[in-house]
Amino acid sequence: MASLQTWSKSFPGWVFFCCCCCLPLLLTSSLPLKGASTAHHACRLRKINFQQPYIRNRTYTLAKMVYASDKDTDNRLIGQQLFVSIRENNRCYLMKRVVEFVVKDVLLTEVKNQYPYVEEVAQFLASLTAELSSCLFSGQREHIEKNLEQMKNKMDQLGENGKTKAIGELDLLFDYLENACTDVPKKGSNKKKN
Repeated sequence: MASLQTWSKSFPGWVFFCCCCCLPLLLTSSLPLKGASTAHHACRLRKINFQQPYIRNRTYTLAKMVYASDKDTDNRLIGQQLFVSIRENNRCYLMKRVVEFVVKDVLLTEVKNQYPYVEEVAQFLASLTAELSSCLFSGQREHIEKNLEQMKNKMDQLGENGKTKAIGELDLLFDYLENACTDVPKKGSNKKKN
């Protein structure tokens, strides 16, 4: 009974302590708020993914080799036109979708037997999109879908040369993915091909 009386006398002190000390700590904690979006953090790749000389060399060599056989120098599939009307925080999501398309509809088709390094590059790119599996768009999706559809339509219009062009631009795809999805974007994308 004596301990109950002691506790009841100190109860207002505990309330004061909790209100003045604990509540501000809880309110300023770094825990995400319920319903807060974590998609932005899911849309990041580690810079080290792109700093592997072996896979960068394979990707650039394959692109250069195939680009030499691309007869169409007027069109480009991978370029700044992909980002028209796309907010910066959605660019990584867009590039994830572009890479998924290129891997599935270009690299893992019959072309994988026509050129060296295709399967290695496809596996590398697929591993990056798997790492971005939780990356979601924020806001409206219509511009993303429109830009993707324009790229796919252009590739279809080019026929078989569309796949050649996509492979010939793998170095650009690599650079755009790196710039859009790493925390510190690389200054200036690789400039090539008019």
